[in-house]
Amino acid sequence: MTARAGLPPAVFLMGPTASGKTDLAVALARRFPLEVISVDSALVYRGMDIGTAKPDAATLAACPHHLVDVVEPTERYSAGRFRDDVLPLIAEITARGRIPFLVGGTMLYFKALKDGLDDLPPADPGIRAEIEARAAELGWPALHAELAGQDPASAARIKPNDAQRIERALEVYRLAGRPLSQLHGEAGARLPYRLIEMALLPPERAELHRRINVRFRAMLDAGLADEVRRLRERYRLGPELPSMRCVGYRQAWRYLDGEIDMEQLYETGAAATRQLAKRQLTWLRSWRDAQLFDSTRPDLVETASAWLAGQLSE
Repeated sequence: MTARAGLPPAVFLMGPTASGKTDLAVALARRFPLEVISVDSALVYRGMDIGTAKPDAATLAACPHHLVDVVEPTERYSAGRFRDDVLPLIAEITARGRIPFLVGGTMLYFKALKDGLDDLPPADPGIRAEIEARAAELGWPALHAELAGQDPASAARIKPNDAQRIERALEVYRLAGRPLSQLHGEAGARLPYRLIEMALLPPERAELHRRINVRFRAMLDAGLADEVRRLRERYRLGPELPSMRCVGYRQAWRYLDGEIDMEQLYETGAAATRQLAKRQLTWLRSWRDAQLFDSTRPDLVETASAWLAGQLSE
């Protein structure tokens, strides 16, 4: 018996975008005493429904999801905040005699939960405002060059136009006086639960791409551009906000600004979603301890249910 065998269970269901995680999660939640917690950096935002493929009201009524619609699109949400939000939720679910069921595709959040977080300073709005003002004047590539002088290791892995990561690396250097790359690896406490980890993977990338293309076209038909227009009218949003850098929203913003037409919105949005899926698959293929399931097999629910039942009975 392992040291973790006596711990209460928590189930992970991971997978790339458009792999069918929500459908499988709802089916499993009907069969087991599972309570779903969303692990998705976009579903946290209120008003962002179409472009995030947020479960509809009927689905959420039948199978409530925690950590959906918890912040405004003007706010920033991080892996650290996710961990702070989710740990009490997991404890509450366990205390009710149910099993926390963490479902999503934001692999950094899963990692933060499983392995803990690096001991990094919290965000400082004042410093971020200074960095963003300088970026508006000089451009993010110039700030990336500055980062290369302070933290060459971080600069090497961050693209010159990746505003969010450049900003965070510069902010950490200002706050901690040490490069972000040196602080990585100083992880906090691991999750005190027996993890049961599942991952949905398509056997053929072409099938996943087909699903992505179909779903993104459906998002456009459902009014994604209008959704972004309403958000822009309701909130004081800028294209640099993490909410508006989400896949689909970033491209819809460009469409509304007249930079691209509707067909280009489809092409760039679908391509960006495919790139997101590629990154998620890279994470998943290197993820230890996860049981892999073919997301396209017709008996997926039965196969996953049988495996999960065996794990929960141990």
